[in-house]
Amino acid sequence: MAQDFSFDVVSQYDQAELNNALDQARGEVGTRFDFKGTDPRIEHRGDLIVLEAATEDRARAMIQVLVEKGTRRGLSSKLFKPSEPKTVGRGRGQVEVRLNAGITDDLARDLQKRVRAVSPKVQVRIQGDQLRISSASKDLLQSAMKVLRDAEDIPVPLQFVNYR
Repeated sequence: MAQDFSFDVVSQYDQAELNNALDQARGEVGTRFDFKGTDPRIEHRGDLIVLEAATEDRARAMIQVLVEKGTRRGLSSKLFKPSEPKTVGRGRGQVEVRLNAGITDDLARDLQKRVRAVSPKVQVRIQGDQLRISSASKDLLQSAMKVLRDAEDIPVPLQFVNYR
């Protein structure tokens, strides 16, 4: 009997790397000349990051710093979903950035269709918030992985784990 190979598709992020990226972003906005006098603040509350500065423009600029630091730490730019800047007390600008991770049921079904289009010999099982993809051929698994990795319209960052 042929051995089946498999891997799991998940959407998650490393909390330690996120904390490091937030610390680096705080350090950069605290020392950069264009943020001088804007009293920039970065707060992390569960799945929400709140960026606040003296103006909406500076809060918007903080998004770019945060995403840049995150990508350098190995976090996908798809992880950060910023809202529109808004004005809060005393004219300060604020942007809320949602952490976009996790595979919903609709997304799981969409990913399942994409993988099945690769070959009918690939089995895809939805297991909660992850997908288990298995096949007797490693080449089919590699092509399934490539299809998911190259798809630009997937709204969350994907990771491939437990490759056996």
